Amino acid sequence: MRSTAPGFRPEIAERLPLVQHLASFADAPASTFEQWTADYGPAESWDLMIEDRDLPGPHGRVPVRIYTPEGLVPDGGRPVLLWIHGGSFMHGDLDMPEAHDVARGVAGRADAVVVSVFYRLVDEPATWADAKPAANPEGETGVHAPASLDDVMAALHWTVEHARELGGDPARICVGGASAGGNLAAAATLRATHEGIAIACSLPIYPALHGELPEPAEDEAAALADVPLPLRFSPEVYREMSENYLGRPLAEATAYDFPALAGREQLAGLPPTYLEISEFDDLRISGARYAEQLQAAGADVELVLRHGVPHGHLNRRGLAAAHETMDAIAERVRRS
Repeated sequence: MRSTAPGFRPEIAERLPLVQHLASFADAPASTFEQWTADYGPAESWDLMIEDRDLPGPHGRVPVRIYTPEGLVPDGGRPVLLWIHGGSFMHGDLDMPEAHDVARGVAGRADAVVVSVFYRLVDEPATWADAKPAANPEGETGVHAPASLDDVMAALHWTVEHARELGGDPARICVGGASAGGNLAAAATLRATHEGIAIACSLPIYPALHGELPEPAEDEAAALADVPLPLRFSPEVYREMSENYLGRPLAEATAYDFPALAGREQLAGLPPTYLEISEFDDLRISGARYAEQLQAAGADVELVLRHGVPHGHLNRRGLAAAHETMDAIAERVRRS
């Protein structure tokens, strides 16, 4: 595993006083969350054509946003990335930085076509105060797995079939995503491989791959010990997220719900995987254990620890660490 230096990035450390005294963001005024999530800098500018489309899916339309570099298409076509945002399976859209900024940044950096997917979301847990229904394409509520993955697979099938039309190379299609989207990226890669669809590269970034968080190793526990509570995923919160996504007992989950459930034989045929985890993120445990499973199965996996950041740094516009991760994703897509 590659990593860099310890300690929160200085620009993040400057904001820690906003959250150090809190048990959760629910205990603070909305202004605190707004200050914590405020942009660190301006959005990047790239020469791209951006188009919104609705694709057909088994549960209704699947909105996507397609990012295509300006200029001549190289011989053989460009690499293609299907990108999937996060949001605990409950939140997120195509406009959030983790979707729009990443798709734009990777398309520009890698001279790649990026198809960003908005998949069906699950409602917030009914146990939450003021629980809100999901903002889904057709107003659906009561959504649970595998609907989100079904949407992603519909977008993947369409992308494979229309890669040439998009200026892409159908032999160089990668699948990536962040957080819940990292789960869906790994699951889509698994399902596509089992369906006989050739994926060039899988790119789960700080993903949630288990139904329940594994126990941390000593070094992982030490890194997480002083992380402010609003930035943590406690085992209870993580399990609630998983149960809410699944909509049935975790004992009934499959590897398409949580890819860490896959056996050695299922993992052995997977494409090269770039898996990135964040130093001050409880989900690093899930990502690291999955990387170990891939290695044990003989799969090609590169595990990278992004230093100095908590969960969700790709959703922080202008953050240097987000640019570093986009650089890494683009490099893997470019050489796919």
